[in-house]
Amino acid sequence: MHVSDLFLGAPSPSMTDNAAPGGSPSPSARGHNVAALVLGVLLIAVIVGGNALVCVSVLTEKALKTTTNYFIVSLAVADLLLAVLVLPLFVYSEFQDGVWTLSTGVCDGLMSMDVMLCTASIFNLCAISVDRFIAVLIPLNYNRKHVDLRQAVLLSATWLLALAVASPVMLGVNQVAGRRPGECKLENADYVLYSSVCSFFIPCPVMLLLYCGMFRGLRRWEEARKAKLRNSIQACRKLRQANAEAAASLPPLAGLPPLLPPVIEREPADQAAAAAAAPPSSGRAPTVSFADVKFNPQPRRRSRAKINTRERKAMKVLPVVVGVFLLCWTPFFVLHIVRARCQACDIPPAVMSVATWLGYVNSALNPVIYTAFNAEFRRFFKNFLRRGCCCCSSRRGAA
Repeated sequence: MHVSDLFLGAPSPSMTDNAAPGGSPSPSARGHNVAALVLGVLLIAVIVGGNALVCVSVLTEKALKTTTNYFIVSLAVADLLLAVLVLPLFVYSEFQDGVWTLSTGVCDGLMSMDVMLCTASIFNLCAISVDRFIAVLIPLNYNRKHVDLRQAVLLSATWLLALAVASPVMLGVNQVAGRRPGECKLENADYVLYSSVCSFFIPCPVMLLLYCGMFRGLRRWEEARKAKLRNSIQACRKLRQANAEAAASLPPLAGLPPLLPPVIEREPADQAAAAAAAPPSSGRAPTVSFADVKFNPQPRRRSRAKINTRERKAMKVLPVVVGVFLLCWTPFFVLHIVRARCQACDIPPAVMSVATWLGYVNSALNPVIYTAFNAEFRRFFKNFLRRGCCCCSSRRGAA
């Protein structure tokens, strides 16, 4: 038996050797794919645990409550729903060696949820790219702390459009003549093309173009910031040089006129009143404190700089998320269209199964990417897991 046969449930000739007495096949010979069941349960656990941690971290950690992370929460919710509503039935079908034993109505519900949630995932990524594009190129109109009306509309549109793409399956487009009850797939070839184009082949180029424009704008912003910093340094040097030249041009102390004679000095009472009203002197000429004048709004500037730095870190994570998404889902959508539109093309079921599994694995990779590339997510995950381990050890000690 090949490794692909083990994971994908391809029947093996050795199954006929495991028949029970009386000619009925034993449980191990009924085509049950135990490896797919084990991998599926582990995949569901990883997806639910990782994406639930992402949601909890953003909702409870103040440092993570940014607009970008609210879009990431929407993406994590789509992955969570995929793991809860779609993957159990998919894993059950794989465990049955790819044979669908439930009703066609359940199959249509599975297909509609699968299309909607996968579409919601990529639409959420597209919405994140639009949000980042606005934050970089139109920063004055961007709300970094709270979700404003534009961002709420963008979040709502991702789910409404995903529902619109999946609605034909809910309305019965999958009910075609000659449908095989033992297979659960999208039966209408025209709908396969429509859903693939709307869900993948249109949003992905738009998303990539927006990210290219965003990083070009970010590069221009960095260059402008460095040029402004260089100009400020040169201006400070020129001012320092001008002050030094002005100080050198002053006459020496010996050339100053002598003090006034005591006859025309103030009266002692006036001198005492003037001394009481004057500020205490340290022997130096009074100076103006530029710190009090120039740096009063500095706390606000520092707070905004921290927000910008956090968002630039998020921008480094998001291209990785998009790249991994494209790597995981492109094979599936390409094979999906080829299988529906090319009747002469023979795609092995094992290849299609691998492409489908690879697409679902993407839902488990996003929390790993956040943990690896974002220090704030990583810090929260470590603290959360450490507290969980401490609680478990304390319970064991009490028992």
